Amino acid sequence: MYIAVTGSKNNKDVYIYQSFRKKDGKSSSRIYKKLGKYNTLLEQFDGDNEKLMAWAKSEAAKETDLYNERTGKVTVEFSQAACIPMNEARSFHAGYLFLQQLCTELRLDNICRVIKGRHKFKYDLHAILTDLVYASVLSPLSKLSSYNFCKTLLEPPKYEIQDVYRALSVIAEASDFIQSELYKNSNFIHPRNQKILYYDCTNYYFEIEEESGLKHYGKGKENRPNPIVGMGLFMDADGIPLAFDVFPGNQNEQTTLKPLEKKIIKDFNCSEFIFCSDAGLESANDRAFNSIGNRAYVITHSLKKMKQEDRDIALNPTQFRKAGSTDFIDIRTLDETDDEVFNSIYYKEVPVFTGDLDGTLIVPSYTRTEITDSLHKTFGFRTDYEFIKKSTMRSIIRQTKEINLP
Repeated sequence: MYIAVTGSKNNKDVYIYQSFRKKDGKSSSRIYKKLGKYNTLLEQFDGDNEKLMAWAKSEAAKETDLYNERTGKVTVEFSQAACIPMNEARSFHAGYLFLQQLCTELRLDNICRVIKGRHKFKYDLHAILTDLVYASVLSPLSKLSSYNFCKTLLEPPKYEIQDVYRALSVIAEASDFIQSELYKNSNFIHPRNQKILYYDCTNYYFEIEEESGLKHYGKGKENRPNPIVGMGLFMDADGIPLAFDVFPGNQNEQTTLKPLEKKIIKDFNCSEFIFCSDAGLESANDRAFNSIGNRAYVITHSLKKMKQEDRDIALNPTQFRKAGSTDFIDIRTLDETDDEVFNSIYYKEVPVFTGDLDGTLIVPSYTRTEITDSLHKTFGFRTDYEFIKKSTMRSIIRQTKEINLP
């Protein structure tokens, strides 16, 4: 670094400049720090320019030393005579540390302390549970493989694999308590938005043939001929998991909603929300349950399974409204090249009378993209309000296979 005095005769500034090399290899310089006005500084040194410049150079030297301390190279000495013993680990995973902080903020240690007070085991439940969390995020494998992975962490486990297997039943037994406590503690990190709750189910298959426990033959997502276990999951409006439950693989998914929802209402002190799910989980009992109190529901509905009369009304491009307006619109008359139209949401409301539990069918115009526009133009039908025959769809699929992409 060096000193430069720039400016007009009566308005000069004293700067520390730094030399550097550009990406193309050419050298250049830039202002690193302004020391002050030349005339003001000169007065501090009784008009002695030499003393001023000597001071400025000393400041530049100090800044150079500080800069080198922050960005300078570090020299590490290696000895050829010092050998690493065979099978001794000298490298460790440290990526779990951010998860460790999250587990601390969620107060998992307090949760495990309460659980341990109900039992007489001697192993460290908190260490096992947090290590399983780290492994599930960073290297999701079997429990044995997870244990071996945790041995590579900066803080390896001080328990044995047998302790992990023993702890699993304790964790499963305390699952509801752990979930409710995590929900309460998570509000200290990020206020939970439970005004809207999303619910969905999945299942896991086991490469066995004999049924046992929760493992039963059922309709698996992957259509494998193996016993499965189902799982239902609630998420809040931000997409953060709220609660889950597991159930036998041969149980109807529609019957799993109400017990888990009751648990949320009781244990989570959460009773005012809008329940959302897909059509596969919809049932009259679930709709009735979410029509009482301060709850409501939004469930997707298949147009193909609707009555012909209701389907015709839903697919009719008239009687749409723009969000925030009460005027009816025929969406065929809209200028879709207009950016405002393109980015607006249009919908229609269709009353549905079932005799036992009436409702309202909301038909939205979906978000248009360049892909949907290209589909409309290429294949000659509107996917937002038109149905086509299966034979026509098969023809379209054949056409897509014949298209040569660049």
